[in-house]
Amino acid sequence: MDLSFIVIQALSGLASASALFVIASGLTIVFGVTRIVNFAHGSLYMLGAYLAVTIVPWLLDFDRSPTLFFVGVLISATVVGLLGVVMEMLLLRRIYKVPELFQLLATFGVVLIVQDIVLKIWGPVDLPGPRAPGLRHGVEIMGQRFPAYELFLIFVGPVVLGLLTLIMQKTRFGILIRAATQDREMLGALGVNQAMLFTGTLFLGAFLAGLGGALQIPRIPASSHMDLSIITEAFVVTVIGGMGSVPGAFIAALIIGLLQAFGILIFPKITLVLVFLLMAAVLVVKPWGLLGKPDAVANRAVLPEGILNLKRFAKVELVIVALAVIALLAIPFIGDNYKIKVGIEIMVFALAAFSLNFLIGNGGIVSFGHAAYFGVGAYAAGLLVTGPLKLPMEAALIAAPVAGGLAAALFGYFVVRLSGIYLAMLTLAFAQITYAVCFQWVEVTGGDNGVVGVWPSAWASSRQVYFYVVAVLSLVAIAALRHVIYAPFGYTLRAARDSAIRADAIGIDVRTHRWLGFTLAGAAAGLAGGLYAFSKGTIDPTMISIAMSIDFLVMILTGGIQTVMGPLVGAAFFHSIKDFFMPLTDFWRFFLGLSIITMVLLFPRGLVGAAEGLKARFAPKEAT
Repeated sequence: MDLSFIVIQALSGLASASALFVIASGLTIVFGVTRIVNFAHGSLYMLGAYLAVTIVPWLLDFDRSPTLFFVGVLISATVVGLLGVVMEMLLLRRIYKVPELFQLLATFGVVLIVQDIVLKIWGPVDLPGPRAPGLRHGVEIMGQRFPAYELFLIFVGPVVLGLLTLIMQKTRFGILIRAATQDREMLGALGVNQAMLFTGTLFLGAFLAGLGGALQIPRIPASSHMDLSIITEAFVVTVIGGMGSVPGAFIAALIIGLLQAFGILIFPKITLVLVFLLMAAVLVVKPWGLLGKPDAVANRAVLPEGILNLKRFAKVELVIVALAVIALLAIPFIGDNYKIKVGIEIMVFALAAFSLNFLIGNGGIVSFGHAAYFGVGAYAAGLLVTGPLKLPMEAALIAAPVAGGLAAALFGYFVVRLSGIYLAMLTLAFAQITYAVCFQWVEVTGGDNGVVGVWPSAWASSRQVYFYVVAVLSLVAIAALRHVIYAPFGYTLRAARDSAIRADAIGIDVRTHRWLGFTLAGAAAGLAGGLYAFSKGTIDPTMISIAMSIDFLVMILTGGIQTVMGPLVGAAFFHSIKDFFMPLTDFWRFFLGLSIITMVLLFPRGLVGAAEGLKARFAPKEAT
């Protein structure tokens, strides 16, 4: 590579870094003040792009001047900022005091709703935007031409950083933002109107997301998939820089932009892995990020209350469980092949969700990447059956939980050393590394084509027989995990969850217990993945995607994270609702997202948690 090529590649990386910083800075500010892990930030970015491809060409019809182009960009960003205010006032303001994972779930519901609104208004076809007037030409640099608009973008990031610095240092609003980032509770105790502060913060964060999207239209077309593609990178920037640190986000964006620019040349086979390897390395070495503050980590935990009371089943509850199991086992006799397929999927997802709640509700270990172990189990089973070894299904189903457990043991060794949002983000990083390996290691995994021909053994080839294979293995695994929850090991995990310092003081090896719990949950998820692989017959990287991990989170939160059996109900309810809406309309995401938000607002403790609350409310009072 000659020097001119290196310079051009570096400038391209700086342009991408600058654009990424504009987006990530908004996410950083919103999280620093509200503590909300806002998955809808990518949707605001997408809306900024779609509004810009609509508004900017309309303005350019009057006068094709650079001024009107950037006026259109600012109008689009302002509209997105106002939509952020609407989201804050109608939704987020009502759930600030619920566990943080429910806030994550609510913003995921917003993502689903916005995706279908975009499809309804603008359609499924990508919409290219106009090129910026006055910046359509190329600039010659060291004998090579570089787009003038890319050169302009390089200066946008530092300008935004400077303006944000002025706001933070010289205005009362900025000072309040910095104070809330350090100690939100103390700020409220001093009489600051937190509602107004949060609304202003959401406007600023949404404005920056919309600005980032609007500035992209001369580079990339507006697409209905651009929200999820950007939110991952924005989270990486935010975490590497330090949650709540705008200068940290700027430095992280520069590092990632340059890493992507040169990584594709130096390490073309692991391009997708590099960013998440960097994120994992930073979190392992400096858990609070480059410019984050370690004393603020405790205030930023995303740990829910978790399972509070362990009660054995009463007689009525035992009867209900028995009837539910009988009804489940009767599906092959009363249902067609489609209902049997749905029943298999519900059992598989119930096991995966139960294993995740074993981590979160019982151990206080919030995982945003539990699909990694589900997918590793699926790939292990599929490759053993279809690969050179040609092992039977029985051996593959033994290997699936072993592979999932080994992956969880490897990643968990680093994960359990962290806490709060940083722990959750490290699980996301490891999941994305796993996803990237499966996506890019085409020779082994088949890449995005996946692995095909993953079928059960001859004796279990009929769907009815395989249904009972899944039923036996999943129910036994769930029963075993439930037994662990009630065993001394489960009580030890809850002790470490509630107060790691006190648990350590009485002689509990907190880190080892958390690591063993993480490994056990990964093994159970691996078994679920192996069962799912033989049900589908194919495996692809979507099994390890962020969307799959979010689905597992939705299931446990829907059922009730404070209950032992809630995840099973949540998995059945969520998958049934999803299966019900999808055939009815092309806009099933809208109704699914609306259902999720309604559930968060009406049943913040989940369905089982709400039922237990009603039971306790109407139970006869004991005489005192």
